[in-house]
Amino acid sequence: MSADPTRDRLVLLGSKGGPALRPSGPWPSSSLLEIGGRNIVVDCGLGVTRGLADAGISLKALDLVFITHLHSDHVLELGPLIHTAWTAGLATPVTVFGPPGTGHYWQRFCQAMEFDIEIRIADEGRPDILDMVSIIEFGQGRVMEERGLKVSALRVDHPPVTDCFALRFEHAGQCVVFSADTAFFPPLADFAKGADILIHEAMLEEGIERLVAKTGNGARLREHLLASHSFAGEAGRIATDAGVGRLVLNHLIPADDPEIGEADWIAAVRKTWAGDLTIARDGLVVGLEDDPEPKDRVSEKWEPVFGRDRA
Repeated sequence: MSADPTRDRLVLLGSKGGPALRPSGPWPSSSLLEIGGRNIVVDCGLGVTRGLADAGISLKALDLVFITHLHSDHVLELGPLIHTAWTAGLATPVTVFGPPGTGHYWQRFCQAMEFDIEIRIADEGRPDILDMVSIIEFGQGRVMEERGLKVSALRVDHPPVTDCFALRFEHAGQCVVFSADTAFFPPLADFAKGADILIHEAMLEEGIERLVAKTGNGARLREHLLASHSFAGEAGRIATDAGVGRLVLNHLIPADDPEIGEADWIAAVRKTWAGDLTIARDGLVVGLEDDPEPKDRVSEKWEPVFGRDRA
């Protein structure tokens, strides 16, 4: 997955919060961060593999993957992504950074796919996938430092999940922070201080009742959403206190309500954030350097993210 260091960018592969899929709706959480010549996958919700392929990324050069926590809308397609890359010709090591339990997930996935893995090794001459993947489980603090790339983690407030981590990526003076899933968490502002881009989850109060009615188990789901996620205005408060360059609202809840549009998200966050703002959509690109404006199809100096318009 060779990256062009002159084309640092963020691609929002999946923009919705929660695992449910609905007709014509967006996909769950996953992002691609290209920075410092590295391609970094952050979270692997359902659809990440298709999203990476549509973004022009060669799966057989998969390199770094980060998982913020083990809810299914962030980890469900981790195994299938790596396995699909392997069947596409992956022959170089992959490192997966995740919270405690990530190694268990990977071990069980490989056990479930044991027949396919063994027969492809024997029949197609593929290298053993188990030898190619390193799982590094992390906690709060420095996660990695390699080739000028520094990654740090902050434990955030996402009950009942205790091992849920915001991630800060730094390279050559650039900084991108992912909030992960979190309730309003003031320490996140210090963690994101001075970041060029903060990607923060967001929820709209007016959509919660319709969402829980569609999903079922309304009282318990409502209780979880209110205790474990941030309203758009709260995300704006974190961005303001952190003094970031751009706020990207992502992991949207709800993301597929026909009565809620981009204007509603903007109105909610403008009460607390006056700076540059992006409302996530699947496939949206945000540049990290000269041209940070989001776009579905990028300017002449970039190639299109998708072969067709998915706006």
